[in-house]
Amino acid sequence: MNAQPLSTEGETDPWVRLAHRRAYEGPYLAVDEYDVLKPNGHPGYYGVVRFKRVGVGVLPIDEEGWVYLVGQWRFAIDAYSWEMPEGAADPGEDFAATALRELEEEAGLKAAWVTEALRMRMSNSVTDEECVVFIATGLETGAAAPDDTELFREARLPFQDALAAALDGRIVDALTIAALLRAHHMAVTGALPENLRRAMLREAGGVSGL
Repeated sequence: MNAQPLSTEGETDPWVRLAHRRAYEGPYLAVDEYDVLKPNGHPGYYGVVRFKRVGVGVLPIDEEGWVYLVGQWRFAIDAYSWEMPEGAADPGEDFAATALRELEEEAGLKAAWVTEALRMRMSNSVTDEECVVFIATGLETGAAAPDDTELFREARLPFQDALAAALDGRIVDALTIAALLRAHHMAVTGALPENLRRAMLREAGGVSGL
């Protein structure tokens, strides 16, 4: 079979929207309901969760190739979750500035550099949520300032250990998993500075905090 290129040329929207109503609206998201004609022409219903801010995640990696994560109990899934610092960009806020803000507020770290690594659509069958991932380097101690919904623990572990945790189920947050996989890809393809790449790809060792 010949390779097929990824292209959206010539594609048109097959959905017909007949009616729309807003079922819920809060400070961070809204829920829209639609009466539709499906792509096969049959009548139906579709619900969409619409996010009002862009999600931003930042993966901090120090010069020795260690990753800093934060852990918290997540209300929506009623379970504990280890994640990179994450938040949302306020309307008009620069995404890199959001990453720096969340890094200091949640992990108590400042970064000399942030590099955009990935943009994602999360669960795009039912939401329009967009997220941007950064890698932060040149780390130094800052002043943590979590908000009143956040009670964090912190973990520092070698990049290879964090990557293993993303692959064996200890890390379940989708954005953090994607960030670790993307960081690994950037390291093995030479998209990161050589000294950082070598530090990240060393054989895993030390004691994991997860």
